[in-house]
Amino acid sequence: MPTRAFTSGVQTVERALVVDPGQRVPGRAAGFPLRREGPAKLTGAAKYTDDLVFPGAWHGITIRSTEAHAKLVAIELDPDVDWSKVVVATAADIPGDNVVASIKDDQPVLVPVGGVIRHHAEPVALLAAPDKETLRRLKGRIRLVTEPLPPVFDPEQSDHVFAKYEVTTGDLALGFAGADLIVEGTYRVGHQEQLYIENNAMIAVPGDDGGIVIHGSLQCPYYVHKALKRALRLTHVQARVIAEETGGGFGGKEEYPSMIALHASLLALKAKRPVRMIYERHEDISATTKRHPAIVRHRSGVTKDGVLVAQDVEVIMDGGAYCTLSPVVLSRGLLHAGGPYRCPNVRLRACATRTNTPPNGAFRGFGAPQTEFAAEMQLNRIAERLEMSPAELRRRNVYRLNDTTPTGQVLRESVAAEEVLEQALGASHFERIRERTARESAERGGSGTIPPGPLRSGDRRVANGIGLALGWHGAGFTGSGEVYIGSIASVELTADGRIRVLTANTEMGQGTKTVFPQMVAAELGVPSDWVEYAPQDTAEVPDSGPTVASRTVMVVGGLVIRAARRLKAAVEERNPGVPFHEAFRDDAKANGATRIDQKFEAYPGVVFDDATYVGDAYPAYGWAAAVASVEVDLDTAEVTVRDVIAVDDVGKVIHPVLCEGQVEGGTLQAVGYATLEEMKVRDGRYLNDRLATYLIPTAMDAPHIRTILVEAPFSGAPHGAKGVGELPMDVAAPAVIAAIHDATGVWIHDLPATPERILAAMHGDRGAPAA
Repeated sequence: MPTRAFTSGVQTVERALVVDPGQRVPGRAAGFPLRREGPAKLTGAAKYTDDLVFPGAWHGITIRSTEAHAKLVAIELDPDVDWSKVVVATAADIPGDNVVASIKDDQPVLVPVGGVIRHHAEPVALLAAPDKETLRRLKGRIRLVTEPLPPVFDPEQSDHVFAKYEVTTGDLALGFAGADLIVEGTYRVGHQEQLYIENNAMIAVPGDDGGIVIHGSLQCPYYVHKALKRALRLTHVQARVIAEETGGGFGGKEEYPSMIALHASLLALKAKRPVRMIYERHEDISATTKRHPAIVRHRSGVTKDGVLVAQDVEVIMDGGAYCTLSPVVLSRGLLHAGGPYRCPNVRLRACATRTNTPPNGAFRGFGAPQTEFAAEMQLNRIAERLEMSPAELRRRNVYRLNDTTPTGQVLRESVAAEEVLEQALGASHFERIRERTARESAERGGSGTIPPGPLRSGDRRVANGIGLALGWHGAGFTGSGEVYIGSIASVELTADGRIRVLTANTEMGQGTKTVFPQMVAAELGVPSDWVEYAPQDTAEVPDSGPTVASRTVMVVGGLVIRAARRLKAAVEERNPGVPFHEAFRDDAKANGATRIDQKFEAYPGVVFDDATYVGDAYPAYGWAAAVASVEVDLDTAEVTVRDVIAVDDVGKVIHPVLCEGQVEGGTLQAVGYATLEEMKVRDGRYLNDRLATYLIPTAMDAPHIRTILVEAPFSGAPHGAKGVGELPMDVAAPAVIAAIHDATGVWIHDLPATPERILAAMHGDRGAPAA
């Protein structure tokens, strides 16, 4: 059962990943509703897109480029094939604009003849047939005639910039002049694959009115809706998108589903029948977006007593061949690049450039994990140079209430950086264990070398280490993003007395279907079972914005609560003296349906200039700390992450079990980012585009994760909640790398920390990245 402690007015709820089987299972008995879609998923009754049956449906596939950069001269169909029995679609079949609607109009739905192929596996043509065997037989009978062009694979050598930002405050030269120590470092992170359980899947069903209905696995129904209208010249009614059960997303199903939906729709319109486009894992990995690789350079000035006085940070992100979401990923990365630390003199610069590799896009954390890894590495190296505890260095610099960020934002509320730090240090016994690992290092002759006789675990020579990281994550969209999209969420009392929540926010494992009815039920004073969550169908629900950026509970949940309050007030006003839970059914019979639409309004006092990047970048921030314990085999450099203490401030815990699940999942994903997950790229092509070759942590690799939830409520949200899904992704990776350093004495500047990289650093290989 959870333990609760109150420190400085901030509530802390602690739970562990490992539950005693003798304890009661958390859920309804603990006062929180059971996960709504859980039983159907556990029993196999849940229907994902590939499970759906549409009579007469054909199967569709994509014909893709095999070159990273080339001019498309022609698409040749084998003359010996009777092509009248199948459907082939090219760019010439697109009735509207040949673009996938996004931030910039640079990515074509299909590369046109005479156009330019910009990455390996780029869509060029489409093929549909009644059965998969015909597709396999004919796929190789379509030939692409191309003229090779010189590719660019290094983002620093690219002359095409998708986005560029700079934030400055104070006097950088004066700050460095006053520093007793200046530390420089370059850090690199590579691609990371989202690897959701369910592959991308879309089914397009043509309508009699010339429209299209999309059934698919996706995060953002209205992104797909917008793309359909633009490329297919459809009206708002003709384009309809229904989000089916979605088996994970992690950002990978934010923007790319628009591409697949357009491909399925083109084939369906031409074939005049439903068309299924269900990706196999190889295609899903080789063609879809990944986490942006990044190069982050730091130059930091600090006084001898450990106070930061100057930070100069440069961020270069590889956007891949097309812009997709690179500007907003880069923006968030930049704004978090200095870490959760005050500093009077700061310059943050960032740019995202084009390379001839598959486009990169959204992934849990959205740019922050890349830059916060570098920030925490830099701080840990500064602590080492000062011979100061990394915990103490953070205490001296961490943001506190009323501190000012580099954009000029004054942190007026919901600041829990100190709390999460101290909770993590106390729960992990950080300083005591650091003293022990230091003694062990001294006993074996010091770290960083291959020792003659280190501590043993069985027949292995091993070293233990512990590492700390601290992070922050802006809640919701950056700057005026929320105002720009103007989300609407609705709560409805139907004519037959049912209570429904209507939003476009999808369930992909994070608990939306459970939490939204829970919050509405609490406002209306009824059991959560009485509240329905409407399907995410653009013909039925309003545009409440995308299911991204940890905004679902904080932003859309806030709208839902306000709508519920207005519905309650309306019903009770019509029935004086009768509470809602007693009046609503009779009220529906007497007055018919009542629907409340709640539109987003700017948070009071939150002002940001998107042109100058000055002001309140986010309405509030979540704060997180992680302490990781590792064991390193000194002969093979294999890393075993034994334990992670994950402390996260989420504003307000709405559903503890689901909230813990988000922390645990994000932490494990970050452990994979730190130690295992690496896309091998050669000539613009992913080499390990199979589950057999792209490694992620399995259940056997998962460390013990102890979750501590901290509540520092945000007043702008009626429930006080902030985001949780992305926050733990920011801190576990640098904590693991710090623990590897504690065990071995060497710093790994590139993620992931593979055995090869660790061995190279331990042997003093100058080819390995160094300070």
